Amino acid sequence: MEKQIKRISDEITEAWQRLDLTARQTEIAQLERELADAAVWQDNTAAQEKSRRLADLKKVVDAWAALRDQVDDLAELAQDASLAEELAEQVAAAESELAELKKQLRFQGPYDAGGAILRLSAGAGGDDAQDWTEMLERMYLRWAEKSDHTARIVERSAGETAGVKTSVIEVTGPFAYGKLRGENGVHRLVRLSPFNAESRETSFARVEVLPLLERPEAVPLNEKDLRIDVYRSSGHGGQSVNTTDSAVRVTHLPTGTTVAIQNEKSQLKNKEEALKILRSKLAALQMEQHAENIAELKGEAKSAAWGQQIRNYVLHPYKLVKDTRTGQETANVEKVLSGEIDEFIDAYLELGDDGR
Repeated sequence: MEKQIKRISDEITEAWQRLDLTARQTEIAQLERELADAAVWQDNTAAQEKSRRLADLKKVVDAWAALRDQVDDLAELAQDASLAEELAEQVAAAESELAELKKQLRFQGPYDAGGAILRLSAGAGGDDAQDWTEMLERMYLRWAEKSDHTARIVERSAGETAGVKTSVIEVTGPFAYGKLRGENGVHRLVRLSPFNAESRETSFARVEVLPLLERPEAVPLNEKDLRIDVYRSSGHGGQSVNTTDSAVRVTHLPTGTTVAIQNEKSQLKNKEEALKILRSKLAALQMEQHAENIAELKGEAKSAAWGQQIRNYVLHPYKLVKDTRTGQETANVEKVLSGEIDEFIDAYLELGDDGR
């Protein structure tokens, strides 16, 4: 039993080093000092971001620290032979907790530990594709809720008849980007169309998964490389949406990468959101092209070609969800569309770095 406890303790120590949890403890202390200063709350948005970052860090560090303390206690209990039966149960529980926490070791990418930005866009398929995009939006929102993550819709462009043309969702929580990055690609739906009776339709939607950057300086932007256009908001946006030129489009000239935001009535807030998403897109592009800096980027990443989908969702003539990369599949389509996609996330992560 003592050898088993020693092995668990050694694995915790190794994981602590690989996840650099000591550095996270330092960041936690720094954030706690900053948030204790009343001056930081003068910028409520920045203060809330710091609070969210602090909560995410503590979720990870506290779990490992608690397990480490538990195993230290077990090492002391192991000296009392009369506690052998109770000890065996506690060691088994520690083994189980360690196995769950060790899943975090799969997230070794530069942005895996942080949040994610999902950009969903309707592809081929007209009204069906826009409806399909809204179904995916609901799926990811429900996944975030079930996974104890926080999700908010940053930008949403509704379709004329149904569904959405585009939706941008910000997901925060420990390892949100690491878990969701495998969702990047084209998602294909086959079903009887609700808009064309008795007609089987194939619809496509593209999901872009971008890292949510905690620090703007991580991807510096040169003002001369940006073109910022301001225009009048359009579409479904609530009262006064068409009365001011609040919508903002930011173009990164060297790569042609463009981000447009119009959800907020404030032009300044729309610009801030657009720049945040632009930095995220450039960070993703930098990883894709293995570039050392932004200046080396050759152009915006091309969208996945229709027909080269990463996952098929079939509702008719049979029911099946199947990932084309991993072979993972399930006939319980309703479960998947209600946000239970962890089996597909886990299967993708098992591919390791080659799956990126």
